[in-house]
Amino acid sequence: MSKNLVTKILEARLVEGRLEPGTEIAIRIDQTLTQDATGTMAYLQFEAMCCPRVKTELSVSYVDHNTLQDGFENADDHRYLQTVASKYGIRYSKAGNGICHQVHLERFGRPGRTLLGSDSHTPTGGGIGMLAIGAGGLDVAVAMGGGSFYLTCPRVVKVNLTGRLKPWVSAKDVILALLEILTTKGNVGTVVEYGGDGIAGLSVPERATITNMGAELGVTTSVFQATMSRACFLRAQKREDQWIALAADAGAPYDRVIDLDLGSLVPRMAKPHSPDSVATVRELAGIKVDQVMVGSCTNSSYRDLMLVAGLLKAGASTAT
Repeated sequence: MSKNLVTKILEARLVEGRLEPGTEIAIRIDQTLTQDATGTMAYLQFEAMCCPRVKTELSVSYVDHNTLQDGFENADDHRYLQTVASKYGIRYSKAGNGICHQVHLERFGRPGRTLLGSDSHTPTGGGIGMLAIGAGGLDVAVAMGGGSFYLTCPRVVKVNLTGRLKPWVSAKDVILALLEILTTKGNVGTVVEYGGDGIAGLSVPERATITNMGAELGVTTSVFQATMSRACFLRAQKREDQWIALAADAGAPYDRVIDLDLGSLVPRMAKPHSPDSVATVRELAGIKVDQVMVGSCTNSSYRDLMLVAGLLKAGASTAT
């Protein structure tokens, strides 16, 4: 029987249950991540389990949220996170290394692996082909101790991408277009699987932007099928040996298929107060902007930041 990509990954790590949408299943977790706003409690819970070392393939503790040191609280948390990482075999990423999702994608993300993170935007890892899920700190602690992660077996929606993005159209416009279709409601217990000829023209950072904002759809996670651009990305990270081919079988079943022509998209923006309140940039032209925030976990790749830096540099040159 033909299988979609999500089913293949879940099947390889299934511990309990049957892969029937809507039923409870338990899966094995390969990697975990925490950030400093959620990690302190997660590691206290892990210590209460009295495990001598973490039992995952890889666990990483990132410091990237509470980085202001205007009191003793953050500093105390960070010292605790550093020492607990050293004691139990956890990788520690200190403040300044970068945002957890982007750093994990670049340094540790592996196609076909499962990732559980105590942050809602952990699905960023789906850009490189991981089944990456955001969960509570206790779930992450249990996974670090070798326990299974319990979830509802998801429905799988395929987004079939065709064509190529036009100039000035970005990956953010892809996910905003999908938010117009699916909205932020009614998608619980669903995984979005991206496929089609159009994915070949999307880089791994672009894919990561799309899977990151799957959190705004309310889905369990999102994942991209494999193309050679992922191999190129891993080669640039000196991890080419970790690339594996991942794709759905021909004729694989899905609960729903959405066709999205990348070439038809135009620049979009989300308006207050919901990510699915989307309008085109043309429709919003002329509105005064008081503040701009660059980065965040959705667009924190080197390419994203350098595009903004280039625009600012060009603007400064024009002004002078």
